[in-house]
Amino acid sequence: MLVLGLSGHFSSEDEDLAPDVGGGLFQDAFHDAAACLIRDGELLAAVEEERFNRIKKTTKFPINAVRACLDTAGVSPSQIAAVGHFFTEDLLDQSLNVIYSSQPQLPVRSSRELVTGHLREALGVEVPDERLLFTQHHVAHGMSSYIRSGMRDALIVVMDGRGEKHSITIFHGTNGNLESLATYGLGKSLGGLYLANTRLLGYGIGDEYKVMGLAPYGNAEAYREAFGSLYELRDDGEFTLRGFAPDIRPPRRTGEEFTQAHKDFAAALQEALENIAMHVLCHWSDKTGLKDLCFVGGVAHNSTLNGRIIESGKFREVFVHPVSHDAGAAEGAALTAALHLGVPIFGQPRMRSASVGPALGSTAEVGKELASWGDLIEFEQPPDVVEAAAQLLAGGAVLGWAQGRSEYGPRALGNRSILADARPGDNKHRINAMIKKREAYRPFAPVVTPEAAGDYFDMPDTRANYDFMSFVVKVCEDRRPELGAVTHVDGSARIQIVDPASNKRFYDLVRRFGELTGTPVLLNTSFNNNVEPIVQTTQDAVTCFLTTGLDFLVIDDFVVRRNAGDLFALDNLVPRFRPVTRLVKRVRHTAADRREVRCEISLDHAKGSTMEISTDLFDLLEPADGVRPLSSFAGSGGISQATRHELYTLWQLRFITLRPA
Repeated sequence: MLVLGLSGHFSSEDEDLAPDVGGGLFQDAFHDAAACLIRDGELLAAVEEERFNRIKKTTKFPINAVRACLDTAGVSPSQIAAVGHFFTEDLLDQSLNVIYSSQPQLPVRSSRELVTGHLREALGVEVPDERLLFTQHHVAHGMSSYIRSGMRDALIVVMDGRGEKHSITIFHGTNGNLESLATYGLGKSLGGLYLANTRLLGYGIGDEYKVMGLAPYGNAEAYREAFGSLYELRDDGEFTLRGFAPDIRPPRRTGEEFTQAHKDFAAALQEALENIAMHVLCHWSDKTGLKDLCFVGGVAHNSTLNGRIIESGKFREVFVHPVSHDAGAAEGAALTAALHLGVPIFGQPRMRSASVGPALGSTAEVGKELASWGDLIEFEQPPDVVEAAAQLLAGGAVLGWAQGRSEYGPRALGNRSILADARPGDNKHRINAMIKKREAYRPFAPVVTPEAAGDYFDMPDTRANYDFMSFVVKVCEDRRPELGAVTHVDGSARIQIVDPASNKRFYDLVRRFGELTGTPVLLNTSFNNNVEPIVQTTQDAVTCFLTTGLDFLVIDDFVVRRNAGDLFALDNLVPRFRPVTRLVKRVRHTAADRREVRCEISLDHAKGSTMEISTDLFDLLEPADGVRPLSSFAGSGGISQATRHELYTLWQLRFITLRPA
């Protein structure tokens, strides 16, 4: 049976369901829209909507992701037998009623009507009521992790910001079924605790991992008492949470420099999270006697906590799903729907690869796309692209690396990656500043071959799935000087071990780099800049390459470099507005009765930004129709150099797309 799983809310691609629908509860509970397609428990395809609409952590209905899953699996919409959704119908309808009560102009439609309406309009399919199944959020999380773990008898712990009424759920997974053992209410949300204090550090939802990376620079002692006043550990795995943030002022404002106090605050927050989580996990392991753990939910993406779990010795084996956040609940919703309909889903092998998204296309298709960019790039197809890439990396180059099917989840694991030599410490600063354009403190992850992992990293006795960058471990002390670009300030690293059985080409690259340099370890980070999700298509990869400081792009069997000509020779490219791009001319009259005109371009979504642009650029973009190149409406005087630079900046910031005609 073919079952589609969904996460996300209900806004269309070009317009939100209502103004500010992406904020508040809707952002906190319905982010990370995704689609997943399974057949009899087998995962055929899964991908997040952000990879297509290019909005990080998007809440929009995942219709592009649905289409991509169907195309990838080679099936038609009419073959979908059932649809699973990652929250219960009651909670969804309650959230919609909040919108309708304040937006009387909107038609009142239930969550069921909205889901079926999107699928009918986009795919031409009718989903019968009995085949649209809404799932308890934590059941969806728990089922995704349990089924993909390959375990038969396991402790399943879900920790996140919120489900319908719970923030932590403890399950016993046995023979394909989940038995609920305990729940913890929304007032004990560890995801909520971490997010509340993430906001005090000038970040927002989805930025919790940045705070985790900041914590090792601090000393938890400075704020240990403040955080300790928030919680009390009690018997039987219970705890009280008296609040979500200590009363500390002033908070850090977005964009301000981090002081030592901010770093200490992050360290104390991380310590508090670990103390509470370990208290819960250890109790339920002791109470049940279960020594195999599936850990899932947004909190399970805290790889420092995961490192402490495997170091504790409490468990024989730990499995962390690579898509533990809400995008992964789309898969759990599909699995739960299939189980409800009597489809046997148990007995799947352990998940070893997250590369279940859409592929780049054939080598011929990739080559054709590259050729269309001939004004700005040149490329070659070497006899051995792995050898060519390894030589470039050994020579100090930083590469964009795109191969095969994209990864499902927030981490690039060797198919949509930026790669560099893990040895020079300067590589960390270079990539942060020139390519990722992010905070200098942020660490990068190492990828290593299985044969060399124990030589470079202190691997605990607990078995764990190191395929997905889910665990922080210590770098061996004598190897830390050798791994300057990936050893964090506290001597740790978020390790990925690449196995040839799951990604042969990536394994061969790391191995060959080791043969050339003596160090079979590469720096691996996601292929994107600071304003966009991970690249998905060849066009995305070329765009990121041309708008960052990457040295080369290695895509499929090709090595790509920039032309020696002018980077701003954009005349033959076609400007296209994204579905959420708005071009606005504002006119206002000042107190002195003067008329002022302001030209703006904006991204119309919850986290979208606005930028003032020149009148010349406004006039250049206003007639853009997504078909004609810039040169066709540039005017007799052509495009000035100042306008070219301004246009390039808009492209870098992804307000618009540029592509060959």
